[in-house]
Amino acid sequence: MKPIRPAVPADVPEILRLVVELAEYEREPDAVAATEEGFLAALFGDEPAVHAFVIDGEEAGTLAGMAVWFLTFSTWEGVHGIHLEDLYVRPAHRGGGYGTALLTSLAALCVERGYARLEWDVLDWNAPAIGFYESLAARPLDGWTTYRLDGAALRRA
Repeated sequence: MKPIRPAVPADVPEILRLVVELAEYEREPDAVAATEEGFLAALFGDEPAVHAFVIDGEEAGTLAGMAVWFLTFSTWEGVHGIHLEDLYVRPAHRGGGYGTALLTSLAALCVERGYARLEWDVLDWNAPAIGFYESLAARPLDGWTTYRLDGAALRRA
């Protein structure tokens, strides 16, 4: 396995392809509205608010996997944390430690920077992902439900 590294602008087309593959896996193949331009601005603009770690694939210019993340803040802890927005490893590379390497890289970053938490969401039906996360001693948060405002509701709020 190649080392984990921060994404660079040249990775953006592959990151977008990975996002599309993830959406297909999550049964939302038509939901991706993101563009390369949007990813370039978000990841590499003047004040990037989102970050990505990647693992190179075997062929030049391909990625085996990615972790897209951003900082959060805990008012109770008084320090930042990381929210893992997307973790995706291409099927050909699953079972080879890629997902573990991406997650442990993020956990190490939290420890190094004194962050209190590494959190993410997982679909209730995604048993393989849940099993993987639990194998790393991650635990679900009981008593919390994620809410979202988007589309027309967001504009009305």
